[in-house]
Amino acid sequence: MAEKMLKFVQTARDMPAKRMASERAKDFDEIYQEYAAQKAAEQSARCSQCGVPFCQVHCPLQNNIPDWLRMTAEGRLEEAYELSSATNTFPEICGRICPQDRLCEGNCVIEQSGHGTVTIGSIEKYITETAWTSGWVKPPKPVGEERSQSVGIIGAGPAGLAAADKLRRKGYQVHVYDRYDRPGGLLIYGIPNFKLEKSVVERRSKLLAEAGVQFHLNFEVGRDASLDDLRKKHDAVLIATGVYQARDIQAPGSGLDNIVPAMTYLTASNKHGLGDTVADFESGALDARGKKVVVIGGGDTAMDCVRTAIRQGATAVHCLYRRDKANMPGSMREVKNAEEEGVEFVWLTLPKSFRGEGKVTAVHTGRMKLGAPDASGRQAPVEIEGADFDTPADLVVKALGFDPENLPQVFKSPNLETTRWGTVKISARSKMTNIQGVFAAGDIVRGASLVVWAIRDGRECADAIHQYIQARVQPAAQAAE
Repeated sequence: MAEKMLKFVQTARDMPAKRMASERAKDFDEIYQEYAAQKAAEQSARCSQCGVPFCQVHCPLQNNIPDWLRMTAEGRLEEAYELSSATNTFPEICGRICPQDRLCEGNCVIEQSGHGTVTIGSIEKYITETAWTSGWVKPPKPVGEERSQSVGIIGAGPAGLAAADKLRRKGYQVHVYDRYDRPGGLLIYGIPNFKLEKSVVERRSKLLAEAGVQFHLNFEVGRDASLDDLRKKHDAVLIATGVYQARDIQAPGSGLDNIVPAMTYLTASNKHGLGDTVADFESGALDARGKKVVVIGGGDTAMDCVRTAIRQGATAVHCLYRRDKANMPGSMREVKNAEEEGVEFVWLTLPKSFRGEGKVTAVHTGRMKLGAPDASGRQAPVEIEGADFDTPADLVVKALGFDPENLPQVFKSPNLETTRWGTVKISARSKMTNIQGVFAAGDIVRGASLVVWAIRDGRECADAIHQYIQARVQPAAQAAE
């Protein structure tokens, strides 16, 4: 091992080549090139193989990162893929969109020692792309016999698909219900191509379909069937809808035209990229071309919006955030990419009203300063009197976060218990809601979060559903004997 690893002193950190900002701002292609085999092995060999791998500890999926880095350095790529996919249903997706700078890479021991982190995410992507190219990725097959019991999953996003994969491997008949016309949820309609090309998601969905997972698309629970209808049809039901209700800003003029929620804007852009006809995009309402765009917010969704606007041909893109750069919740890597592409960040600003006659023409904004820490531990923004200014805008995108829909009402299931935040309440141990046989996972339980957490929740919930069904099946089988 000593010959292959521990090269972080002699070998510098080296990310895959990134396309020039002037080039990538013209299209929606991914911005990073692929590692060559030699470069991936070289960067993997920088791992220090620490006794307590903080990269693994800070990965929500507890991926065995040091071991698959060692295998990559030694050229054992098929084994590296098998190990990475043992804990992660979608390693090629996490390798692209996980905020590694806040998770595994941000806690790398050699990063703390000043040598620069191992490029974990890029290597994870390389391993999995090699696996796809080499034909090592196969449809999930039941380990053992097919089971007659079925599970209905509401939502084809990362939590639902992760659960579907694991339940299918256990032999269950899996049915996934989704309101959209394609599986993937946020992965398809929320995240732009330059971060996650849609073909990457589509090939995983196709693999699940080949494995026997049945997708029921354009299907809305509450319209096409109630939650009780699905309970009668399946042995267990999993709610994995995610959270899509946009948080709003209550300010004078917020009802003006051309002020839109982030998901409305991103969904239109992604559907257009997929070749769909989107009326509001075709009319120009949701197309930033030739417009001054203002995005309000500081998370990863805001970064997706500003970078999409650049690619659509906006004449100016400003991002307003009420705190400073150091307190921004989004990935610093994404902020840097956005700055390179021409986005102007206006820190310590808070929109107070919107100006315009019928349509928005400007955002009236107050200057802020950071005061004492609030309940979250971060310094709270405090307005500076008399420092207001206007930012011209033809299109304003609100990227203020997401809340759950009123699922008891939507699903026509008033008995479904929710928290005071509107998320579905589950037992921490059984993952079950207050309704027998109904489980929940992902953002609809924990609130708006990362894709990697949704994958973890979906996998854990699949195990809980398996235990629940088997606990009911085994006594019945014994009684029949």
